[in-house]
Amino acid sequence: MKSVLLVVDDNTLLLGIGVRLKSMGYELFTSKDAVGAVSAVVKNKPDVVVLDLSLPGGDGFLVAGRLRNLVGSAATPIIFITSSEDPDLRDRALKLGAAAFMIKPFGATALADAIETALSPGDYRRSLASGE
Repeated sequence: MKSVLLVVDDNTLLLGIGVRLKSMGYELFTSKDAVGAVSAVVKNKPDVVVLDLSLPGGDGFLVAGRLRNLVGSAATPIIFITSSEDPDLRDRALKLGAAAFMIKPFGATALADAIETALSPGDYRRSLASGE
């Protein structure tokens, strides 16, 4: 069973996405802040991380940078989510090797597709960079 770490501080979003991911057969781990996110990755070794950019204790980019520097999580796909439409955020995510960058609100199907793509073999970054 593939596992997903969902890192968001919004309880409604956490519950909504969490229910959807569990119904798709994923093992789900959660965290509501930056510090807990890094600890959860070290402890649970998820197959993919869905990471909000706005978190208590540090932003998603800080978390992603820490994960990229940890041997056990350097290659873990990260899907960034945010409510901001600032194009610079997408560029920063790409530089950190984002598997996907999604602007809220997004549909559960779109997130599920992004997770499946991130977990599939191949170079998912190429499709993100080209905007596909």
